Amino acid sequence: MRRPWLAPLTPLYAAGLALRNLRFENGWAPVRRLRFPVVSIGNLSTGGAGKTPLTIALAKALTVRGLRVDVLSRGYGRTGQRPARVDPDGSAEEFGDEPLLIAHQADVPVYVARRRFKAGLLAEAEASNVNPPAVHLLDDGFQHRQLHRDIDILLLDGRDGRDSLLPSGNLREPLKAARRATVIAIPANDDAPTLEAALRAWGFAGPVWRVHRRMDIPGVDGPVAAFCGIARPEQFFVGLEAAGLRIATRFAFPDHHCYSPVELERLKDLASEAGATAFITTEKDRVRLGKLSSAFPESVPLKTAGLRIEIEHEDEAIEWLVDRLSSVQQHPPL
Repeated sequence: MRRPWLAPLTPLYAAGLALRNLRFENGWAPVRRLRFPVVSIGNLSTGGAGKTPLTIALAKALTVRGLRVDVLSRGYGRTGQRPARVDPDGSAEEFGDEPLLIAHQADVPVYVARRRFKAGLLAEAEASNVNPPAVHLLDDGFQHRQLHRDIDILLLDGRDGRDSLLPSGNLREPLKAARRATVIAIPANDDAPTLEAALRAWGFAGPVWRVHRRMDIPGVDGPVAAFCGIARPEQFFVGLEAAGLRIATRFAFPDHHCYSPVELERLKDLASEAGATAFITTEKDRVRLGKLSSAFPESVPLKTAGLRIEIEHEDEAIEWLVDRLSSVQQHPPL
């Protein structure tokens, strides 16, 4: 969502961002190192790019190839302050919705802390010396420059090139920040050849991965009441309609929204008025609902639409990643 009325504040944001990056680039701000390699997955905009699904996909792919993987996350929205290992049976309030979703789907240890370095220290302290982690995956880490990373994977799409910096636009950093990336992942759509050619002409020499967003849509007979609290709700609604679902009514809440019983009662009333036969939401929203998921009646059940990221030529991409990781030397934390 663009906010042109906030354009006068954008130069102030840009100046603060430039000063922050200058501190890291000149060594004025400390950068901490973990003992084992760190692979960051991030983007330039404020959510909706598929960072968490790509983190899950990489965790699964590396695990299948015999690597020991864990994930480090901020745990946005969690109530606790201490570094913690995510309990898959816990709640979004304890650990954050995205870390909990990763723990459910990737089946690898997930650690949360506002300072990801401390999450990594906890991960390495808990790992045995005989079976230590081979790699830490840093979810949403492109802007978290306080932690050294060995590989930076950046999700980028054509919308980023047409957007502007916060607060008038959605970019956390300008496009030139993409030069820090080791790998750039772009949507595998009709614009992919043009975008990849533009990146090459711009001088990016690293791998460019093309990725597919796949929505797993459950079967529903009749119209649905769709709701979500994500950064780009229109992607969710468009995906449902593209899969053939008829949306009787739709509700978009703020990103990382924490649902209340009163809101669910209101949703049920509106769905009934619209003649919906089922509710449908995202996996992240289902995680945030927690025990409230049981509040939906059997006559109008709650369904969940999943989101997967698939990398084109995945074997080649993962082989490159594993080979790159094998060349990274372990080092003591700084």
